[in-house]
Amino acid sequence: MKIDKSVIRQAAKASGISEEDLILFFKEGERKVYKPNEWLFQESTPRKWAGIILDGDIELVRGLHGSSRHVATMIAGALLSEGAFLEGDSHSNGAFTRNGAEVWQISREKIEALREQKPDMFYRIISRVAVGINRRLRVLSSQLYHNKQDVQVMSGFRLEHDSLGQREVSDHVYYGVQTQRAMENFPISGVFVSNFEHLVEGLAMVKKAAALTNFELGAIDEPKMKAICAACDELLAGKLREQFTVDMFQGGAGTSTNMNANEVIANRGLEIMGYNKGEYQYLHPNDHVNCSQSTNDAYPTSIKLAVLLSNRNLVRAMTGLKEALENKAEEFAHVLKMGRTENQDAVPMTLGQEFSAYAVMIDSAIKATERAAYEFLDINMGATAIGTGINSPPGYSNMVTQKLSEVSGFELRRAKNLVEATQNAGTFVAMSATLKRAAVQISKICNDLRWMSSGPRCGLNEINLPAMQPGSSIMPGKVNPVIPELVNQICYQVMGYDAVVSMAAEASELELCMAEPIIAYDLLHGMMILKNGCVTLAARCVTGIEANEDVCRNYVENSIGLVTALVPVIGYEQSAAIAKEALKTGGSVYSLVLEKGLLTQEQLDDMLRPENMTDPREIPKK
Repeated sequence: MKIDKSVIRQAAKASGISEEDLILFFKEGERKVYKPNEWLFQESTPRKWAGIILDGDIELVRGLHGSSRHVATMIAGALLSEGAFLEGDSHSNGAFTRNGAEVWQISREKIEALREQKPDMFYRIISRVAVGINRRLRVLSSQLYHNKQDVQVMSGFRLEHDSLGQREVSDHVYYGVQTQRAMENFPISGVFVSNFEHLVEGLAMVKKAAALTNFELGAIDEPKMKAICAACDELLAGKLREQFTVDMFQGGAGTSTNMNANEVIANRGLEIMGYNKGEYQYLHPNDHVNCSQSTNDAYPTSIKLAVLLSNRNLVRAMTGLKEALENKAEEFAHVLKMGRTENQDAVPMTLGQEFSAYAVMIDSAIKATERAAYEFLDINMGATAIGTGINSPPGYSNMVTQKLSEVSGFELRRAKNLVEATQNAGTFVAMSATLKRAAVQISKICNDLRWMSSGPRCGLNEINLPAMQPGSSIMPGKVNPVIPELVNQICYQVMGYDAVVSMAAEASELELCMAEPIIAYDLLHGMMILKNGCVTLAARCVTGIEANEDVCRNYVENSIGLVTALVPVIGYEQSAAIAKEALKTGGSVYSLVLEKGLLTQEQLDDMLRPENMTDPREIPKK
């Protein structure tokens, strides 16, 4: 084991576990390196390991719906996922690293082995783990109480105005008058911009890149640039998300969302500069935060960044599902079963081949989404209103694209034709269609899992899915395939979203697509639920599937389809006669072939070996 002693000391101090116990316990572990923005585990998935953070920091977050909340930041020396010591426990939070991290991990299996081999040490450790978890719960409870009290504090109102007149805005909020009007105009879905953290991040990246560019080109001064950038950095760190209060369903082609961002950034920037919220003469939402921009270039660019960020998470989730299916393909490589076409017996195959095909389907979906995401690197920043670049300084478009590449980490490209890029929503349609393709493939897999696990007495019963919950309020003992059913429904929603995105993109008229807000909602929500569905399907279904080998083998031996494999040896006519007799008498093809002396049991068993039934081979003559 190569863990720095200072890390062990820090972990011992934080956890109360002795250094000696920690060293002995983790000697069977391994170092795991996580890349920036990589998830270590997702909320609600089973705990697979316990670990010590060696380097970097890890954020714990809660909220699969997208409106995630920061719970805590763990640094080097902290124990992570120590709940793996507790049987049947799942993660109550998700964990990811913004900047990369190294973790020394020991698997759940080795933890179980330690309990058997060294129970005294195991229970010493677990007693300290319980104390640590209880201490953390007390701290979080205290935070919840104080946060609740903070929400009730009101500091009065400020007067703001726009082109329609003056309005009072609560002084404790960071948004302004235009956001206030949007909240009143669009009380539609109750799903706010704040629910989509990647969209907020995209807006912050755009505003930061614009401020850097405007300062360099002399459009704003240095104090304003620094204040805007500092406010944007806070948004990127997860702060002030609750201030994005505009409904995702809105008119105005995203103007309300853009102004929501401009006002929040301006008011937070004013505080950073030492002024009060609403003192816009020092930092204005339109004149400074929105300088050289229009909603028509800032908003679609933010959506594209949000899609790119969401796609990273979706690809990781689909990769996890693919790997789970690949593992099952290897595990079931020896299990012979009956293949079926049009729900009728076809020819034998292995259960491993079935799951291998599913893994390839997911791999093709991953590659397709990555190809579709490539087009999202083309952005129209600098187009301003319709693509002509009005109100932006010379050189702005190219420079802001470069700055945004640096801020976001994506290799963005200025669109070849800004007029075209401002009105053409074709890239959104392509991504939506790709998501539909993935949804169709994943749903097909879920259909198959439900069919193969049907029964257990009166269905196929070829596989057992993990039992997740009682299946009926009236029928005792019934267990339903709830995870595949859930993912089926997610996939149906994504397929439906594709139709909406297509209609919204087609509604682009003349120089602008007015329906981009619904495109943003359907794409980002579709990617979110599909990502969560893949995580859940892999963790709570696929990894726990078991094969009923005897049932699968019995279907093969009794299937009429078995005669197809015998045609090259006993001939078509005899094979047809065997099939006809088996259908009439209810006898098995296997038994009839032996009874008639057409093949010896040794010959028949050799043909039924999985490796001889499922791939092309030289057929031995009778």
